[in-house]
Amino acid sequence: MLSCSELGLGHVSRLTVLGKKLEARGNELHFFSGGNAYTILKREFKNVYYCTPVSWYENARGIVVSASILNILFPLPRINPEGGKLEVKSSSGLETIHRYYDLRRNILKIKPHVIVSDGDLHALRLASRWHYPSVYITNVIRPSYGFSPVLIPGERFTERYVRNCSKIIVPDLPPPYTICEYNLGDLEDIGVADKTKFVGSFSDVASLESGEHHIFAPISGPSGPRSWLKNVIIPVLSRLETKSVVSLGEYGERKVVKAGNCTIYTWLSSRERSNFMANAKLVIFSGGHNTCLEVVKYAKPSICIPTQPEQFANAKKLQDMWCSIIAKNKDQLMQAIREMEKDIDVYRRNVQRLSRYASKFRGADKTVEIIEEVAHESLGKQG
Repeated sequence: MLSCSELGLGHVSRLTVLGKKLEARGNELHFFSGGNAYTILKREFKNVYYCTPVSWYENARGIVVSASILNILFPLPRINPEGGKLEVKSSSGLETIHRYYDLRRNILKIKPHVIVSDGDLHALRLASRWHYPSVYITNVIRPSYGFSPVLIPGERFTERYVRNCSKIIVPDLPPPYTICEYNLGDLEDIGVADKTKFVGSFSDVASLESGEHHIFAPISGPSGPRSWLKNVIIPVLSRLETKSVVSLGEYGERKVVKAGNCTIYTWLSSRERSNFMANAKLVIFSGGHNTCLEVVKYAKPSICIPTQPEQFANAKKLQDMWCSIIAKNKDQLMQAIREMEKDIDVYRRNVQRLSRYASKFRGADKTVEIIEEVAHESLGKQG
């Protein structure tokens, strides 16, 4: 049984890669998720079940922590970041209850040998409650950058489900090159160091000719942050003489428009995205974990515009390794582009060194081995 969070498409991207490999080895798979993640899984696999999405309260700038805390108990009005219409965001506490029972509904029929969760703590709670072995795939356990102290009690409460896992998979490089290091916390203090495995990225870089023909900006994540990033990135890139390509991450109908030397796509296929990434001289993105690993594998200097604490922590680690620059608004983005162009050789050498190290790992293959080991142990106990 495989479940993933639908906050952005990074979780479902990893689960899709993993599912294809597990399926090819003859494993019977049952998938659970909501939103666009459900749609993507439904397109790729059979045995896909819908469950209620759980989301933070967000506006056009991104996640609003204070409102999200209030929204745990109460539904709140908001302006939809994409449609601009007034709507009511349902209580995340109620969403959590519905999601748990959606997951539980088929558990006794499926009787999985192992539950695999990518960022979905509800699935871990299910595994703990019904005594199923579980594998947790995550790049966030105990974040330390910009994390509201008000949320710490809730974070410590959910960590008990993480500690109950059979294995924890971090799809990142081992220390000291772990990009999500500032989001993991002290694994010894949490009590999970012995069961945590750093396996590397799940994505294998395609064999593509590479070049430095344009600036590439793949926008991803929830609708609010995507809308805000679009309004920061496109006005800056459209004023440059350098060619640029933007993907808006709007899953569905594909449209293409031009703004100056900037070409804007609503959506790119995986192959198109890979081509644009491979031929970029510079990548601008929000600091999402999957894309961090992607720019490292393609050995591309980058500029990060974080919209939430998790992304800022990833961006800070890349900046600390002199592979990236953090920007927070239009003016800082323009300045970062100038700085990057001035010192491009320094940033390129650093990210190339990191890329060579990253190429030694095959994260999805290693994760398949670990999942099957846990499943076999479960079968042995049942026997």
